[in-house]
Amino acid sequence: MIRVICNQETFVYNAYHMVKAFYPSETVTSSVDEKASNYVTVEFAEDGTDGQKEAMIEIADRQTNDMPAEKSAMKKYLDRMLYKKLSEQSGRTLAWGILMGVRPTKIAMRKLEEGMTQETFVPWFQKENLVSEEKAHLAWQIAGREKKLLDQLDYENGYSLYVGIPFCPTVCSYCSFSSGALGDWEHRVEDYLAALMKELEAIAKMSEGRKADTIYMGGGTPTTLNADQLDRLLTCIDRHFVREGLLEFTVEAGRPDSITKEKLQVLRNHGINRISINPQSMQQKTLDTIGRKHTVEQVYEAFHMARKLGFDNINMDIIAGLPGETPEDMEDTLRQIALLGPDNLTVHSLAIKRAAKMGQEEREGKRLTIIQDEIGTMVEMAGNKARQMGLFPYYLYRQKNIAGNFENVGYAKVDKAGIYNILIMEEKQTIVACGAGASTKAVIHSENRIERVENVKNVEQYIDRIVANPEWGYSIRGILDDHQPRGTEYKGVKVIGSIDNLLIILPQNLVDEIAITLGLEEYHKLEYIVGMCEKSGVHTKFIPDYNNIIPTKPYTEDLLGLPVINIRHVPLSNFFNRPMKRAV
Repeated sequence: MIRVICNQETFVYNAYHMVKAFYPSETVTSSVDEKASNYVTVEFAEDGTDGQKEAMIEIADRQTNDMPAEKSAMKKYLDRMLYKKLSEQSGRTLAWGILMGVRPTKIAMRKLEEGMTQETFVPWFQKENLVSEEKAHLAWQIAGREKKLLDQLDYENGYSLYVGIPFCPTVCSYCSFSSGALGDWEHRVEDYLAALMKELEAIAKMSEGRKADTIYMGGGTPTTLNADQLDRLLTCIDRHFVREGLLEFTVEAGRPDSITKEKLQVLRNHGINRISINPQSMQQKTLDTIGRKHTVEQVYEAFHMARKLGFDNINMDIIAGLPGETPEDMEDTLRQIALLGPDNLTVHSLAIKRAAKMGQEEREGKRLTIIQDEIGTMVEMAGNKARQMGLFPYYLYRQKNIAGNFENVGYAKVDKAGIYNILIMEEKQTIVACGAGASTKAVIHSENRIERVENVKNVEQYIDRIVANPEWGYSIRGILDDHQPRGTEYKGVKVIGSIDNLLIILPQNLVDEIAITLGLEEYHKLEYIVGMCEKSGVHTKFIPDYNNIIPTKPYTEDLLGLPVINIRHVPLSNFFNRPMKRAV
């Protein structure tokens, strides 16, 4: 058990995640005590000892004589101090140092655009963020490759389009995406397809005069649609969106057991120039364990079929750290991938929380710190093999609690990099998303900010909403907060108010997503509220604090499994500067 106590809310996020990165096997809690004398205190206690402290790390006023006064500089200063103390205590280092965010290459991109050279950047990045020399070079290399591709785009007048198919042959045990097994939804696929095409038509009208630079069809697994359904959907896109000047059209074929020659021919007929065939592992024992109902042989068959039909830009995904896998298994997977010779290879690291849910932490009696080392070996092996295959890193992102503080990296041949993937990471251009659970991201350059709006995740509610009005696909969201009067709007999101109000609203199907905020004395109500929402098909999230409007309170890494969020919202039509009705 490890407790992280900060005297300001702004220090909590990085402190908590840094401690969790150094001690992935431990239960970590965090809280704010504004009266605390230390900026940050980390208390180590043995489970079952009634909180008796075994060790303590303190960052106090007396240790910070040279600390800068400016808030962001102060935060980074404290992060570096905490990192050094945790490294000394644990005997470990983190490859990405104090960087806890998902997009470390954005820093390199910004410095590159400011005119910094690699010779200057690498030592600066190491000193500023305590990253390893290897990761500093990697960030710079990727930023350089990204910039060459992104320079082709018109950020102001262009945009990218995402089309979501939320169905898969089966749901993999590690998956956290908004998708469901086709067998559960087969009776609604045609209805979903009709609603999706209606939403696409509405988006096309709103985006008249603007050009799509990339289109990405993902999910889920788009090739769970049959050949006729795929053809109709792609025909709708061809009819309503200008293809002239389109740089890339990707379809995530994904699961080999969903790929047929007929479907691949449909993709070829519509000019799809990039596809993914994702094994995740080439070990049959692993595929069986994680719920992927296909064989290694089917991976080979699907890949060779695609090559014969003329696809010359094929991506393959693999995951380092899947349950039961060893570095030797990864070596064999990479050997088989190299025999196929894909044009892209994306290497993911399994997140710690996901690994724990899959029983990974108990594998052969190993602690997560040992598994971290194994995953590090696997990631390094994958990078070396990619280079031997003539593939070079072109985009990178990280996830919270990713095992070993590592990263997910996309490798590609020189002229085969996925532009859409770069746009997702660098956030340089608006991405408009269609389909259930799809998330639109608007990059508003004039105001130097990004806004997001999500479509409702529930497939049936999405269909009903789009059939009623294709401009109403996105979620109606509310904040459950006893401390704010009902009807108050905060950041464009309506406050529901008390639990009594929630009981009235739920049966009326007026809200799809609830962000819950409770005072410390009300935490006992949380499980009851979540249960009510789940019965009504309402998605729930938890807000620990937002700009001091919600009272400061302790929170843990996983509060009843609820993702922790901040709420921001803007109507979809604002992305195209056109008026648009919205649901209320």
